[in-house]
Amino acid sequence: MRPMTRRLLTAVALTASLGLGLSACSKKDAVSADDMSRGNPDSKITVIEYASASCSHCARWNEEVFPAFKAKYIDTGKVNFVYREMLTPPAQVAAASFLMARCAGKDKYFEVVDSVYRAQEEMFTTGQFREVLLRIGQSAGLDEAKFNACVTDEKALKALNDRVEKNAKLFNVQGTPTFIVNGKVVGDAAGGERSLAELDAAIAAASK
Repeated sequence: MRPMTRRLLTAVALTASLGLGLSACSKKDAVSADDMSRGNPDSKITVIEYASASCSHCARWNEEVFPAFKAKYIDTGKVNFVYREMLTPPAQVAAASFLMARCAGKDKYFEVVDSVYRAQEEMFTTGQFREVLLRIGQSAGLDEAKFNACVTDEKALKALNDRVEKNAKLFNVQGTPTFIVNGKVVGDAAGGERSLAELDAAIAAASK
């Protein structure tokens, strides 16, 4: 098992360093209108990933495990995969990424988040957070004015913070990534990368 992830932050303010204005910062598994999901919405198996766009463990899981998971379960319609946004340090980067991804539209949301994961190392190495995120936004069809409007939208930021706080409480999620299969936490709520074998077992158990 790789090291656990950073603890969650449930609120952020936007800062100048990103040009965003930043500061320190029914059933539980039922899918809501605010959730981003893919796969088969009618599947009897719902897999929820609690993740942060600034979480390096989430990025590594996205690169190393998710492609095989997607091919096996999402593309085949065997599961409904739900992605729930969390905020880990630097929280302003995670928040800006999610605000931008939602502005790009649901059809491009996962593409944008994937691009942020793949650009994490560049951002963290260079410190050019805004520049990299702007480039990703532009590749998704957002010009600079639209990008700026998205990442400084106080109403959208409040909605994001509200979702984070509400969703984290549902399963007492304390770290990212955390995986839930049909209402049961895989591993524990402290979070951590889960192998495809671990998810296979959880899905098999939920299918019985």
